[in-house]
Amino acid sequence: MKSKLAALCTYMKGKVAVDTLDEYTYISTENMIPNKGGIERASSLPSTQYTQAFDLGDVLVSNIRPYFKKIWMAEYSGGCSNDVLVFRASKGCDPTFLYYVLANNSFFDYATATSKGTKMPRGDKTAIMQYEVPAFDIATQQRIGRLLKGIDTRIVTNKKINDNLEQQAELLYHEWFETVDRDKLPVGWRIVRLGDVATISKKSFNPAKEPEMLLEHYSIPAFDEAHFPVFEPSTAIKSNKFIIDDSCFMISKLNPTTKRVWKPYCLTENAVCSTEFIVYKAKSKEITDFLYSVIDSASFSDFMCSHVTGSTGSRQRTTPSDTLAFELVLPNAEEIAEYQGIVSPMLEQIKCNAIENDRLKRLRDSLLPKLMSGEIDVSGIQL
Repeated sequence: MKSKLAALCTYMKGKVAVDTLDEYTYISTENMIPNKGGIERASSLPSTQYTQAFDLGDVLVSNIRPYFKKIWMAEYSGGCSNDVLVFRASKGCDPTFLYYVLANNSFFDYATATSKGTKMPRGDKTAIMQYEVPAFDIATQQRIGRLLKGIDTRIVTNKKINDNLEQQAELLYHEWFETVDRDKLPVGWRIVRLGDVATISKKSFNPAKEPEMLLEHYSIPAFDEAHFPVFEPSTAIKSNKFIIDDSCFMISKLNPTTKRVWKPYCLTENAVCSTEFIVYKAKSKEITDFLYSVIDSASFSDFMCSHVTGSTGSRQRTTPSDTLAFELVLPNAEEIAEYQGIVSPMLEQIKCNAIENDRLKRLRDSLLPKLMSGEIDVSGIQL
């Protein structure tokens, strides 16, 4: 049995004073993470006196380019831009269930199909409320919500652990190698350029001209600079691609003010990524994890930001070859081994958590439509 989305929720239209908000309580389409990734800290607040309000438990969905699948269930009250839709569960609808109704890929497909505009499509608010939803009783809604929420809670926990481990590794690298007096280096230590210890991938292929190359890697996660990373097959066959593996380090050359470095831990075979990435590989396997810390360091990020071309804003780029001039402190082999003896287990744990999160996301996204359609009966599932 089906009903319309309007039977489950309403749009909220309240206002909140901007001067009561900060970068954590203001949500815009820019600081909502694609592919149901939640939110990050806002880079700025609006210049208006008031903006749209939301409360704890509301579901926020970006209404610009719905295919980016930006959604978040509010964990506190705050304010958001007018390009963010605020849904509030009506009486008889469980808020967590509402979140998963809207997080279902079929909802984003529907919102995209009924959107208006071409370059910057926006969801049609009237059409969205006509989206067909399952008509479950409140008890069933709650069971579905708890089941899926349990998966997402584990994903969030793993991400927090990884964030903490990455911060520890970054701090350790900073204390050991970025604060050292370069005029008084220990014996065996030296100043080198990044190009002395790393290479940059330059070979790319055009999927339109070499479709067999894309097919060879089609079942492997693909990465692009907008959805960093995307663990799904690439459908962008028009632009050139790099082939990568799990020994690479990737960093977006677009908008380097936002440091984005990624080691594709989840890859067991070759994959493809956009040529808007700079793809590094250590010249020696013995310094692989040390080199990761170099690329992930604040000093390298600052160097990238000082070597950009293009107009201001998100379309600035760093020229890959310019980054090879970055100077770093290269310690002796014993010191590198000691450092990696501490950091490598951290990176291995990050890898394990990343792989588990990828598996959990796939499980969640596989279960969600089956639960919503009633294909899976939750009445007998012990939660």
